[in-house]
Amino acid sequence: MRTGDMVSRILFLCASLSAVIVFLITAFLLQEGIKVLTPGFLFGMTWSPHRELFGIFPTIVGTLGVVVGAVVIATVIGIPSSIFLSEFSPFWVRNIIKSSVEVIVGIPSVVIGFFGLTVLVPFIRDHVGGRGESILAGWIVLAFMILPNLITIAEDSLRAVPRSYREASLALGATKWQTVRNVVLPSASSGIRAALVLGVGRAMGETMAVLMVVGNPETPWIPTGILDRVRMLTSTIAIEFSYAEWGSTHQHALFAIGVVLFFMVAALNFIATFVIRRRNIQ
Repeated sequence: MRTGDMVSRILFLCASLSAVIVFLITAFLLQEGIKVLTPGFLFGMTWSPHRELFGIFPTIVGTLGVVVGAVVIATVIGIPSSIFLSEFSPFWVRNIIKSSVEVIVGIPSVVIGFFGLTVLVPFIRDHVGGRGESILAGWIVLAFMILPNLITIAEDSLRAVPRSYREASLALGATKWQTVRNVVLPSASSGIRAALVLGVGRAMGETMAVLMVVGNPETPWIPTGILDRVRMLTSTIAIEFSYAEWGSTHQHALFAIGVVLFFMVAALNFIATFVIRRRNIQ
């Protein structure tokens, strides 16, 4: 057997192993959680394990509320930042800011959560209102965690727009900002959308940082304001799995939450893959 064929087969096995692992994880989650995956589970309003009531609709609403708010904040800050870094900042400023932003990726989520718990939560409690542990705190913490990837991917997409597009627009008499708004941003839109989708996936799958700042009421409810406490899907699993009896309905319900979360994140990943492939085709 030639060396090239052997290397090709080894690489194929490695790639296949990743797919097999994902399949086994999915199969295990479905096996353990399918018993309680019913409309009553997905749309039930009460989560009370000691009363054998397992409804996760308020938890789903809370999760989506925190994730959407965090992505909006990250978008409002991240997209203008990436435009500045790509189109307007001097080279030395870009290097300093981008390097600083990328360092945030290496900070453990539990450290960010601890900072939110000890600094952000008391600040909200003293100056905004409520108990401090709230949707607002979750927004800020998650937005801070999304920003590095969002800024990096969006800035790379903007810089990937051919220089000739900019030069042609400027030659026709457009200003710098008109060129950015009407030429550069539309050309990089698919990459920016991919960055946003990946940011949503990161926010939805985050556990420790959010666990420490959103309050996690024992009986979740649908929030009515940004200062309300809330419980997320990941937080529910992290909090209750340690004392759920093996083989009980409670444990199967936690696995079912994992199934719901898995398919939500998987759907986002498929969307991101589609957007990225569309960008490459264009």
